[in-house]
Amino acid sequence: MVTASICTIGDEILIGQIVDTNSAKIATALNAIGVKVEELVSTSDSGEAIVDTLERCLHSTDIVIVTGGLGPTKDDITKSTLAKLTGAGGFVENKEQYRIIEQLLTARGVEMSDINKAQALVPDSCTVIINECGTAPCMQFEIERNGSKRLLFSLPGVPFEAEAAIPKVLKAIKSHFELNTIFHRTICTFGIPESTLSKQIEPWEDNLPDNVHLAYLPNPILGVRLRLSIYGVEKELGEKILQEETVKLRAIIGNAIYGEGEDSLQAAIGRLLKRENETISTAESCTGGMIASLITSIPGASEYFYGGVVSYDNSVKINTLKVDANTILQHGAVSKECVEEMALGVRSLMGTTYSIATSGIAGPDGGSEEKPVGTVWVAVAGEGFVESKQFRFRGSRKLNIDRFSSNALNFMRCEIEKHKKRLTY
Repeated sequence: MVTASICTIGDEILIGQIVDTNSAKIATALNAIGVKVEELVSTSDSGEAIVDTLERCLHSTDIVIVTGGLGPTKDDITKSTLAKLTGAGGFVENKEQYRIIEQLLTARGVEMSDINKAQALVPDSCTVIINECGTAPCMQFEIERNGSKRLLFSLPGVPFEAEAAIPKVLKAIKSHFELNTIFHRTICTFGIPESTLSKQIEPWEDNLPDNVHLAYLPNPILGVRLRLSIYGVEKELGEKILQEETVKLRAIIGNAIYGEGEDSLQAAIGRLLKRENETISTAESCTGGMIASLITSIPGASEYFYGGVVSYDNSVKINTLKVDANTILQHGAVSKECVEEMALGVRSLMGTTYSIATSGIAGPDGGSEEKPVGTVWVAVAGEGFVESKQFRFRGSRKLNIDRFSSNALNFMRCEIEKHKKRLTY
């Protein structure tokens, strides 16, 4: 298996001033061609730190891809550091990169300076990969470490420039290495905590084929994603194996699985509704319209989403959604009784197949011993039924609202699926 390390250079990354997006894009591209990424690392704008990091990566992986530190200013020392690391005899001008630098500066109305001209100089130990989007050339080095040939690539840190260079880097890698295939399948689950899920699927996990690897990717908003990876097999066989294991997993955890890959709960709900030309509406208090926003983030949501009411104040619950004032007086706005009347009210108002309603306490204030901050009631209504459920979470106001919304969507998904099953019996 061909392996790679990805290294980002820059103090701005280490102090959190900018977010490294290059590594994720490069890692995705490498996996797609069968290169296993072993490490993502960031290092400072120090020659010693750069050398130490790259030497370690070169000794442990076949490919090292570096981004950053190629600008025209004195603090950008990647090029000079790589020249020393690779034993370059000096620098030479790359005429093609010089021409592109000249064109770019002319188009911007900037006069070519000595600093700009110097960017076309590269170590004589490298092969230049022309950067058509910027002034810093990309460089490829061949280096011997541990008795094996390594490839070292240096790309600009500017994201669109680094991304534009990736296809050329992949082409160079393919010409130097015989690559095996890597397949990933991500299964999206919701409603089962990671520790519980792990115990529930333990026998299945223990019996996975030796070349299939499982990773847990928990997220309080997205649920737990299970990524299956298989290395070094032909595409057809790899896909067959992963499909068989997915079928076995579905038999264990059932409708806790809502999709695959980058799927979302709102997309899964959209598929359920479109299948039968059904519609939905929302009545939201504590979630403030977030559920409606998530539903309408899916292209084509206009086919099934009619609209929503943000009934933050009780007067809107009473006057618009027709919640009985005595219900709120006796049970409070955050109650099973109130949220069920909200769901029934908005369904009647909008004339939809289904509706969903939420009422809760996001915090940081407003909680009580009986109804602490993080409490939410969710109700789903449809033809002949209304079901509700209470959830309790602990977190910041934003995190609570996010979790209220995602758990409400999942509750809606499960209730719609239950209703459809009842109709088939």
